Amino acid sequence: MEHARTAAYQPIEDYGIIGDLHTVALVGKNGSIDWCCIPRFDSPSVFGALLDAEKGGFFRISPVLPATAKIRSHQLYYPETNILVTRFLTDEGIGEITDFMPIKQAWDTSHPHHIIRSVAVVQGSLPFEMLCQPSCNYARDVHNLHFREHGAIFSSQSICLGLATTVPLKEYGKGGVQAQFRLRANQHAYFLLECTSEGDAKLHPLTDRHYQQDFQDTMEYWQRWLSRCTYQGRWREMVQRSALVLKLLTYAPTGAIVAAATTSLPERVGGPRNWDYRYTWLRDASFTLYGLLTLGFTDEAEAFMGWLDQRCHELEPNGSLQPMYSIEGKRNLDELALDHLEGYRKSAPVRIGNGAYSQNQLDVYGELMDSIYIFNRHQDISYDLWKQLRHLMSWLGEHWREPDEGIWEVRGGPRNFLHSRVMCWVAFDRAIRIARHRGLPAPLTEWTNVSSEIYDDIMENGWSKEKQSFVQYYGSDEIDASSLLMVLTKFCGPTDPQMISTLDRIVRELTSDSHVYRYNPDKAASDGLSGTEGTFTPCSFWLVEVLARAGRLVEARLVLEKMLSYANHVGLYAEEFSVTGEALGNFPQAFTHLALISACYNMDRALNGTLTG
Repeated sequence: MEHARTAAYQPIEDYGIIGDLHTVALVGKNGSIDWCCIPRFDSPSVFGALLDAEKGGFFRISPVLPATAKIRSHQLYYPETNILVTRFLTDEGIGEITDFMPIKQAWDTSHPHHIIRSVAVVQGSLPFEMLCQPSCNYARDVHNLHFREHGAIFSSQSICLGLATTVPLKEYGKGGVQAQFRLRANQHAYFLLECTSEGDAKLHPLTDRHYQQDFQDTMEYWQRWLSRCTYQGRWREMVQRSALVLKLLTYAPTGAIVAAATTSLPERVGGPRNWDYRYTWLRDASFTLYGLLTLGFTDEAEAFMGWLDQRCHELEPNGSLQPMYSIEGKRNLDELALDHLEGYRKSAPVRIGNGAYSQNQLDVYGELMDSIYIFNRHQDISYDLWKQLRHLMSWLGEHWREPDEGIWEVRGGPRNFLHSRVMCWVAFDRAIRIARHRGLPAPLTEWTNVSSEIYDDIMENGWSKEKQSFVQYYGSDEIDASSLLMVLTKFCGPTDPQMISTLDRIVRELTSDSHVYRYNPDKAASDGLSGTEGTFTPCSFWLVEVLARAGRLVEARLVLEKMLSYANHVGLYAEEFSVTGEALGNFPQAFTHLALISACYNMDRALNGTLTG
């Protein structure tokens, strides 16, 4: 029984993703939507079988064939879109499910969300089964089921879902519906799931004409959007898919980008390292703006900068910032364990909210100032924002020496992390550059003195003579992959002897084939958690870029090509990989796709002879 329940979970990498710029749905290769939160990324789930196969809820369409029948399933996206096709290849015929969500505009927060599913047979004849079993509010709310002439309505205390179709429905399980039907070549069946936060859903089954109109509108939207991408390098397909993923993870009303579409997918199956990533981290800011502007997506960069600008105008009473916020800028992200859910493959706990929002993470000030420095080269920032940034720099000048929880958000207590010190230096360096470039008023002498003090402090306390490398935190002799960012932030030159020695140690001690661990949890600073984790995917792409900047092009390109081979079947990446290449952690992760864009772009420049330092 336990084996059967575990087998009910698909591998994390077996999912594609669709969305409407407000929320997303994960669609498995078996034709099942196992994760969807409505109406926003961070809303409670209505389909959550990803985190509890029995209780979580799902919306599945698949062929019904004898157990001995051979069924091969594949997924692909319509070219240059986020319209997903799941194909079933059998001896009886070939079936296809086409899934997409019509795009909701930024200002449109009231119009219902729609998931459209088209089932077709392109060859032969196939019997199908459709099962729709919502489980609202993370399986905490009961719902009522009402059959209508053209479908069914599921209504709970907080949400109303309407499933419209011309296929006859009958009750399935507790509060679900089922349909069984057979299609022959060139026949179609349509299912339209309408999601509203209140009131009754309207049941209007899709006709062929209406389906084709929605399909064409959605396809044209994505292809028109992607046509703005300016990247034409060697890895165009992977970079464009990463851009499409980032757009899917964007909350159109505010321009914020969530770190990932999911919560609590484990960093090790059966382990407790399960976190909610449906929020926006300041740490991702510089990578986000660099990636968007590099690819030519200026509208998205300006929208995200607007979200950052608002956060800078909502400082804490002491003048500081917190590491992350909700997509609407909410500060309180209290963490709660949902003990009634067993977790992906029994990896408890399932968490909503993220307690790291209250941590002291000094590195975020460097990432924030770096992002604003990058954006200011595209468009001048306002004087009003500059005044807020001066307040931030004043706070940082008084607090940069304090221990913190750092980039990896450890829960074993604060330490003097090297990366945090480096990013404090970045904050002052970028502030000085902006002020000088624009002639903005600033205490330049004071900032220069603090910058120099931080730099000397890092070189004196962050370097191990014995290990001949930079270390994870002051007093440690262990290595941390975040040291790679010393090159990418221009703290160290890529051919600096100390950096080369550090790079070699990262390759030697933290790298397995092309995969890079953040650090060795058995030897480095206690992160306050038990168990191990996989390799951290962004670190592998940082390694590519540092190797390229150091002139080690053959080595860099091999690592890059290997990492690209680990993308899933439709080009998506989770946060981490196991030693066998199994996807781990939340999925898909924006940070990884941003790091991929930067690595491919700069690897191209290196091979073309235009990359310097």
